[in-house]
Amino acid sequence: MLERMSRRSRSLLSLTLTTLALALSILALCTSYWCEGTHKVVKPLCLSPVKMKNCGQNNSEPYTTESPTQNPFNRTLSPARRDELAKIRQRQLANAVHYIWETGEDKFAFRYFHTGFWESCEKHNDGEKCRSFIDLTPGETQGVLWLSVVSEFTYIGLLGMGFLLMWLEVLCSHKEMHSLKINAYAAICTVLSGLLGMVAHMMYTTVFQMTVIVGPKDWRPQSWDYGWSFALAWVSFSCCMGAAVVTLNSYTKTIIELRRRQRLRLEEARAATHAPSY
Repeated sequence: MLERMSRRSRSLLSLTLTTLALALSILALCTSYWCEGTHKVVKPLCLSPVKMKNCGQNNSEPYTTESPTQNPFNRTLSPARRDELAKIRQRQLANAVHYIWETGEDKFAFRYFHTGFWESCEKHNDGEKCRSFIDLTPGETQGVLWLSVVSEFTYIGLLGMGFLLMWLEVLCSHKEMHSLKINAYAAICTVLSGLLGMVAHMMYTTVFQMTVIVGPKDWRPQSWDYGWSFALAWVSFSCCMGAAVVTLNSYTKTIIELRRRQRLRLEEARAATHAPSY
């Protein structure tokens, strides 16, 4: 297919793939849906009207082993006796034994979360609450995470440089030698950016898996999977490597055509030199 395309068509194809790779890589880096899943958290105890709104229907109820007391507000009692009974009632509630009637998975709630390079957000009843993912990662893996971030920025920077060079190649397509040199630099930029992007994505995956294992206990997910940002990042890498293949193919084919034309001109010159005189 590429062999049947003209040099300008190949240049436009490389430019299109590079543009797509650049846009997808920036979008993936800015979003926080690289990994998604659920956290397993213990349901709060329904011990007061304030906490009641955060509980399910079958949450815990206080229970005391002490004997029940009379109503402290009984009109037949004196004010001093009512105050004494009220204090005893408060003491009983403070020392109450709280039984959790739920068993097994009923004691837990599952909370949705999504994580990216910059933050990890959890879904609560009052909206999403986000924390810095860099602060969640263990200390020994933070260096790898920062290296992954630097590699992502370098990947995007090289993609942007390749994008500009390919635009310049399209504008200088009428000058074959200048276009060929620009094409070579664009091919180098896209190949290097693709390699850096692959390394950055793999390093982030490693950091996230380490955080799942030894990260904070209140954050460790019960189940997780890769999200759409992660898919966008690898689609961007595929487009980048496709642009690199097309650019290298265009460069190689142009070199072969130039050498072929030079060989034909040289053979014509030799034939004219050795031609018999009439």
